[in-house]
Amino acid sequence: MTIQPITVETTVEAPVAKVWDAYTTPEHIMQWNTPSADWHTPAATVDLREGGAFSSRMEARDASMGFDFAGTYTKIVEHKLIEYDFGDRHAKVEFTPEEDSVRVSVTFDPETENPIEQQSAGWQAILDSFKRHVEAQQPAA
Repeated sequence: MTIQPITVETTVEAPVAKVWDAYTTPEHIMQWNTPSADWHTPAATVDLREGGAFSSRMEARDASMGFDFAGTYTKIVEHKLIEYDFGDRHAKVEFTPEEDSVRVSVTFDPETENPIEQQSAGWQAILDSFKRHVEAQQPAA
């Protein structure tokens, strides 16, 4: 049985250059890469080029668990597309500029240990955290 990829998305009210920068810079990643307040990312590295590696250390704030989300970039199109492999899985992040915002879509191969709904909700929560982080950086209108 083939498991279909999962897609989560959000619309960020910010210019594409700021959205891209927040998605690809370790200092920003450590601020938004969390599904909930009881998790955090204390370390992140990014070598943003095809063949370059990335890693984000995700940990429960109470130190009860943690893991490294790491992989290798397979395709980079600045301000448009990031593709990467992590383990035997693949993900694609698309940045689509709209009128005053950017739609960010993340499509990923699910793992087989957790329910699809749980994986979708977790990745969506992280993307929602990303949206809040980027929009909080914007000057007030």
